Amino acid sequence: MQFDLGAELRKVREARKLSLRAVASAVGVSASLLSQVETGKTQPSVSTLYSLVNFLGISLDSLMGHPGTSGAPLGLRQADDGQPRDPARASDSVVQRREDNPVIEMENGVTWERLSVGETAIADPLIVTYQPQGSSSVEGKMMRHAATEYGVLLEGTLTLRIEFDRYVIEPGDSFCFDAIKPHMYVNEGDVPARGIWFVIARKDITIESLDQLDHEHDHGVDAATSTKAPASAVDVLQVMRGLRTDRP
Repeated sequence: MQFDLGAELRKVREARKLSLRAVASAVGVSASLLSQVETGKTQPSVSTLYSLVNFLGISLDSLMGHPGTSGAPLGLRQADDGQPRDPARASDSVVQRREDNPVIEMENGVTWERLSVGETAIADPLIVTYQPQGSSSVEGKMMRHAATEYGVLLEGTLTLRIEFDRYVIEPGDSFCFDAIKPHMYVNEGDVPARGIWFVIARKDITIESLDQLDHEHDHGVDAATSTKAPASAVDVLQVMRGLRTDRP
């Protein structure tokens, strides 16, 4: 189920009464690029999407929505050929059918499929695909967000960079790291890399403290000795879980 990411981002931005130029400036992209994202003319990179979701104060889950929470039941929607879906293939709070996986195709050959989250919303489960030479950042810039990432690679080979370390992940290999550390994924191979990711938001780190870490990093401050840094300085945000109600 292809997800209209741009339209949803625009809806959230307008609901918060934020101008396109103000949001673009805040996340470090041009207003024209953000406009193209909102109109579906281009797709953001993973790092840009994290920055947008972070600034807008939303979770990926709330952005993409829960199956069956509005409109016709997923199992009764039309299939790709325009015919009514078999009711036996309906998705519910327990089982989400593969055709109902919300899909985001991002810039630079990266695709996310959001898996079933049920009613607990503990983690954001994703099927992640990196096409050959695909990367989480077009500019080669590392990203960070207030979460713990777990994953296992099923197909292909993927390079994971965390700060100054470089890991080559092969099928069957799994990983876990604090995503507040600057990191980036790159598929340096010639076949798609595909795996399953679980992203669990860090509740002990706020958007403001993450911004403070970025400021200290940019100005050469050692986060381990800074009194303003969070307790776990080796750890985009409170992105993957929960709407923030304190942001206008």
